[in-house]
Amino acid sequence: MTDTSSSNNAPRKKNWLSPDFVRAMLAGHSALGLAFAALIYIVCLSGTLAVFVLEFKRWEQPNAPLVATEPAPAALEAAMRAAYGRAKMGSKVPDLFLAWDGSRTLHFDVSFHDHESSAQGEWLANEQGRIVDKAHAPWSEFLAKLHIHLHLPQTYGLFIVGLTGVALLSSLISGVLSHPRIFRDAFSFRLGGSRRLQDADLHNRLGVWGLPFHIAVSLTGALLGLSVLVIGVLALAAYEGDSEKAFAVLIGPQAGKDHKLAPLPDLDAMISHVRKEHPEAEFRSVHVEHAGTAGQMTHLSMQTPGHLSSANPYYFDGSGDLVGDGGLERGSVGQQILGALHPIHFGWFGGTLVKIAYGLLGLALTIVTHTGVTIWLHRKREKGNPEPFWERIWAALAWSQPFALAATALVVLAVASNLALTTYLVCFGLALVIGYFAPGESACARILRLLTGLTLCAVAAAHIATFRSEGMADPVSWIIDGLLAGCGLILMAGVLIPLAKKQLPGRMLRKPTFPSL
Repeated sequence: MTDTSSSNNAPRKKNWLSPDFVRAMLAGHSALGLAFAALIYIVCLSGTLAVFVLEFKRWEQPNAPLVATEPAPAALEAAMRAAYGRAKMGSKVPDLFLAWDGSRTLHFDVSFHDHESSAQGEWLANEQGRIVDKAHAPWSEFLAKLHIHLHLPQTYGLFIVGLTGVALLSSLISGVLSHPRIFRDAFSFRLGGSRRLQDADLHNRLGVWGLPFHIAVSLTGALLGLSVLVIGVLALAAYEGDSEKAFAVLIGPQAGKDHKLAPLPDLDAMISHVRKEHPEAEFRSVHVEHAGTAGQMTHLSMQTPGHLSSANPYYFDGSGDLVGDGGLERGSVGQQILGALHPIHFGWFGGTLVKIAYGLLGLALTIVTHTGVTIWLHRKREKGNPEPFWERIWAALAWSQPFALAATALVVLAVASNLALTTYLVCFGLALVIGYFAPGESACARILRLLTGLTLCAVAAAHIATFRSEGMADPVSWIIDGLLAGCGLILMAGVLIPLAKKQLPGRMLRKPTFPSL
């Protein structure tokens, strides 16, 4: 006879996390998410669009010259001399900057900046290095600044965005720990039930499917945003509070104070010097500090295939001698991580397909943020303690961003580029006013979706009308116009079609009957 007493009395398998721990994590997850929800949502949505900021720059200048192959040394020399000639008209000691990266954009950027006088200029050059047009992409620059420092004073804005990245990372970790079955239920989705359950499933599924991406962008965003704090700690710990030495470790040697006139750097010789050791290295950018002086310092950035870093800087002094490199490709682990932060955060390391994947995953993270708040609001409603005011305000805030960004693009195109921030703030405020007076959350969302759809279509129409006479040579501009119009029509259809169905007489919605033959 078989003894079954041991099997009948076997203890049940317990979850790997205790119930008390799960409840504590869930409480922390909810509190942290609600506290930073608005900031996380704005940063995530603007970051999703910022992945394509270089494409938006091409869209804003659809007739600018495109340089499909790496500029020859002669073209780099010509562009540098042309920029130097223009810079000297309003600057005594300018810094010059040339950039081209065919894997990210086909624009050959040429610019200068003077830290003392604040004089600056930026142009686009052709493949011969001849300056053809002034760079003008105000909406793209507005979008980038919104994501990087929220248009606040840069130091404070970077710090706030960095804290937002920390909050997002903490929310992701606490979210996983507060749902022990989250991976086991990764493909379950409950349709037809309550809205809270549907939002919860969408929240959890998108959170799990994109978890590696979500952690990567939140961690790199936190590090980039808190870079000033990191440098301050480094200065205190290793350089007795000397922040200049700490900066020098991260950004390389700086130009000297000898402002006697000297020839511009020989870029051809410098590129050849780098390629003796790294023959496959490709030009990405060059930054000449205090150009045309004896103390000038040249940061030549070259990228060797097979490395995640966008480029590795090589430092040449005023005599043209190599004095070191940034080590972002072959340096220490810390240096290589530093070089990978920007490419990993923005998805600028694998071409168009990686950018599209980043865009979709960024949109998923934005939805995760949005549904996190709606789940909390629906739960309160189900418990008999609804918050109709905050339901309307959250719907208004969520749809205020695409509406405000679209309206900003329209004003920049049709009115004036210096009204971008004003337009954004006015539309943001208008959306909140609509949320305050709307009869309900759904009505608020419908109004703002309709406004967003109309504005997106207007942006595409205004862009085509503005540049059609000149001929839009860049195919990227047509693609973006098509996407803008398509998204606008989908948003409007999602509002108008259900409303039209409600207005139809009931007899038209009944199944027709036919007499028997």
